[in-house]
Order: sequence, then structure tokens, then C-alpha cells
Amino acid sequence: MKQQCIRLNNATFYAYHGVLTNEQESGGKFEVDVDMFGDFSKSSASDRLRDTVDYEKVYQSIKGLVVEKRFYLIESLGAQIASTILQKFECLDRVVVRVRKRSPQVGGVVDFVEFVTEESRAGKGPGERV
Repeated sequence: MKQQCIRLNNATFYAYHGVLTNEQESGGKFEVDVDMFGDFSKSSASDRLRDTVDYEKVYQSIKGLVVEKRFYLIESLGAQIASTILQKFECLDRVVVRVRKRSPQVGGVVDFVEFVTEESRAGKGPGERV
């Protein structure tokens, strides 16, 4: 079975995640990347959306979590995005999610802080043929 990847890069949202009160009140810019792994041979041959992952629906799932919920940590947000995508989209075997928090309050100048997580379906670990 092939292992192929569809990437959704730099989905950008304004949201209210953070530990500090002013982060929760004034919000900030968050960016999300998702690498979605599976065998997309069927959709490559059929050229039909129903045979693959609908990345508009993936985007809407991410947006719902980032914009409508609040997390203290980007680690919690990233893990929730990964598990939600795998749960909703059965054609996927594995996801890699990156969440960036722009201009974090760390007492100095930093472009962003990034959290990366990878989640696979049970019995289908990273790099394994599925």
C-alpha cells in the first residue's frame, strides 16, 4: 500500500490561547500546518473528492478548535487537532500537526513558538507500511 501525503500549510487564525491573562483577553495570531498521510491511490485514479480527504472539512475542523475553544497550552491545542482529524477522517493513517504562536510573550523578541505532534491510528506507527 502506498503512503502519500496531503499538506495543509499555514492556516492562520486569531484566537485566545495562553496561560497569561492578557493573552486570554487580547488574543494573538496562531498558525497551523497539518500533514495527512494515507493511501490516496483511489482518489488519484478516480479524480473524485469522495475518494480522498476533503481538506476544506479538515480546515473547518481546525478552525472550530482554534477559534471556538480556549487552551492554556499550544501543546493541548495541537494534540486535540491531531486526534480530531484522525477521528473524523478515516482515510488517514497518520497526521503531523504543527501549531505556531506568533510573537509569544517570553521577555524578548521571538518570531514564534512551535509545537509539533504526530499521531497514528492504532497499530500504524510512524514510517510503518500500512
